[in-house]
Parts: sequence; structure tokens; C-alpha cells
Amino acid sequence: MKITIIGAGPGDPDLITVKGLRLLQEADVVMYADSLVSEALIAKSREDATVIKTAGMHLEEMVNTMVSYVKEGKKVVRVHTGDPAVYGATLEQMTLLKQQGVHVEIIPGVSSVFASAAAIGAELTVPDLTQTVILTRAEGRTKMPDREKLKDLASHHCTIALFLSATLTKKIVNEFLEAGWSKDTPVAAVYKATWPDEKIVRTTLEQLDEDLKRNGMRKQVMILAGWALDEHIHEKDFRSKLYDKTFTHGFRKGVTS
Repeated sequence: MKITIIGAGPGDPDLITVKGLRLLQEADVVMYADSLVSEALIAKSREDATVIKTAGMHLEEMVNTMVSYVKEGKKVVRVHTGDPAVYGATLEQMTLLKQQGVHVEIIPGVSSVFASAAAIGAELTVPDLTQTVILTRAEGRTKMPDREKLKDLASHHCTIALFLSATLTKKIVNEFLEAGWSKDTPVAAVYKATWPDEKIVRTTLEQLDEDLKRNGMRKQVMILAGWALDEHIHEKDFRSKLYDKTFTHGFRKGVTS
């Protein structure tokens, strides 16, 4: 017995993987997080497929529904937004499914963090500036482990992507400043990346809370912070070794003149 969890991508129905789309179109039963997954994507499923919205269902209800259909011999897919590996709440589903003898296959998807970077034309890792990206969230009702406090993570001064944190911007600003970030650090906030109503706000750490409040951006927002988000970065000369003509690697010998 098997069910497939598919990463739907950030919103644009064309950003699902080829494999994910094929499995969606082959499924007898499609269960999806209707609060986040595009209806246009779900419309690509078979006309005779059973389609179930799960936003109003609790964990056991979802799992029992999946198991009941699998036991009937149905091909079941569970469609998640973005990539299931990051804040996907998939582990708890897999735990209960495995207890009932159901194998889980996961198809990765495009995460909102990378869709947001693409929307603003940013490379999150820039040579001689930052080579690290931290994916995290601000602490709210879901507590953070002691070693993952935002202030401690920010002390690395690399690019930081903040999920599920748009209502906690005052906390973000305070903890970043305590970690030694400057008030003028570039920040980009992307609401519903790749959706038709996508909205992009470029701001600074100091102005983040005010700008998001003014734009009504308090949910479904990806916040990207760090100097890699500087909108004038293209005017500066950051180059990788990969294309440096003096750099030798396995496919090209460097030249000195």
C-alpha cells in the first residue's frame, strides 16, 4: 500500500515537476491543502478523480481518509504547497501512515524561498559576500529549540529566509539588531510568490514592520534578509571562481593573460 505526497510548488500551476503532474493526473484520489494549493493545478487531475479538500480536516481525519482509499486499491496523492521537506507537516502524516502499513513516496517541489528569490532576481549566495542561506522562522506559538533562536542564527550574518513570520516582524527586527545587523540591511518580502496577485516589497530591516503593515502583508509572505538582497548589487563586481578565466577546473584550463 502506498500514497504519494507531491510538492505542488509555490503557486504557479506550471511550477509543479513533470513527475508530480503525471502522478497527479494518474491519481484516483487527490487530497490537497485548499488554503494554499492553486485550484488551477488541481483542475489538471482526472475528471473522474475524487478530489478532497483538507484545510478543514485534522491529522487523524486526513490519515484515516487516505488509508481507507488505499485499502480499496485506489491510487492516492496528497498535494502540498511548495516543497514538502520545509514546514510541510508531512512527518506526522508519515508516522501515522507507516503505523498502518502504508508506504509514502515524496515528490519534491519548488519552495517559496526559491520562487521568491527568482521573483526579485536575486542570487542568495554571492561570492565574497555570503555563501550560506539559513531557512528558519521567528518564534511564535511554535517554539524554537534553544540552539535555534533567531538572534543566534542571525549572528552568522548570512542570507536568512524567514517562513511563517510576517506577523512577527517587530521580533525579527529586534533580534537581528541585537545580533549586530545594521538598520539599513536590505530586506525583500514577497507575498504569494508566482501567484497572479504576487506582491513584492523591497525595504530595509528598520522599515520592515512598517512596510509590511502598510501593504497588508501578514500571511503567505516570504521574508529574505541580508546584503545579497541589495537591489543595487548588480552594480558591484562580485564574481565566482567558476567563470574566472584564470581559474582551472576539470573542464577548462585557466589562462594568465
